[in-house]
Amino acid sequence: MQTVRLGGTGLRVSRLCLGMMSYGDPAWRPWILDEAATRTHVRAAADAGITFFDTADVYSIGVSEVVTGKLLREVFPRREDYVVATKVFHPMGSGPNDAGLSRGHILDSVDASLRRLGVDHIDLYQIHRWDPHTPIEETMQALDDIVRAGKVRYLGASNLRAWQLAKAQHVAILHGWTPFVSMQNHYNLLHREDELELLPMLADQRMASIPYSPLARGLLARAGTGRETAGHRYETDDSAVNVYGTPDPNVLQRVAAVATERGVSPARIALAWLLSRPVVTAPIVGVTRTEQLDDAVASLDIELTADEIALLSGA
Repeated sequence: MQTVRLGGTGLRVSRLCLGMMSYGDPAWRPWILDEAATRTHVRAAADAGITFFDTADVYSIGVSEVVTGKLLREVFPRREDYVVATKVFHPMGSGPNDAGLSRGHILDSVDASLRRLGVDHIDLYQIHRWDPHTPIEETMQALDDIVRAGKVRYLGASNLRAWQLAKAQHVAILHGWTPFVSMQNHYNLLHREDELELLPMLADQRMASIPYSPLARGLLARAGTGRETAGHRYETDDSAVNVYGTPDPNVLQRVAAVATERGVSPARIALAWLLSRPVVTAPIVGVTRTEQLDDAVASLDIELTADEIALLSGA
């Protein structure tokens, strides 16, 4: 599998990233796979050449990090052979300081993530959300401190508006602290608002986009099947329903049309479109069935024509 640089850094990552949110403790969400089922998918991803894995402390309330770390140590012979990313922000306890991006919570959380992952450093440590209650100066200094301590190699952000990212980067550069190198943003054919400001900013600043939900919680994978709003994940994920509601039928029809013409699955076409976007480094794919990984890997070999890209984009 092709590897690419993570934005303007020297770190190389696989062109696809395996999202680990689907793995951990089924008690957290009904669609989560346990460790035994997860092992099959992680091994298959590694065999396909995926070396980039993304999780978060809040996924299965820490269990995802435990499973991720254990399986990556099983599958890869050396720590240098894979890149692991995790995140901080969401509540990890019931106390008033068990969430957010305060100095205390960041310092406590990075140590806890290191223990759960079973590693001596985290390759990419990301803030999961913007914290309106903590000065960004406090957050960026704490993040810089954990980089200087050798606990983290690179910093990233997730789900920030362009103005929030600009403010954080300005503060970091002003004080000589470590800036963010990547943005984990919500981007797919059904959710394109980041094209207005965020993606142009990432391109200008040579930052990586590692979009999550590339198939819109499976909606794009089912385009043209008559099951566009069906699926266990979609039906039990409140955020999916809140974000997508009734998906745009025109988008789904265009994906289905190109897929039919090519003789491939809609998932491959939707992923190929995302991979064609200049700023996108490595889409984060969720895999709970073998065919989902097959589709993701096969999408790397699809080179859409300019006409197909224009049609899919609604241009």
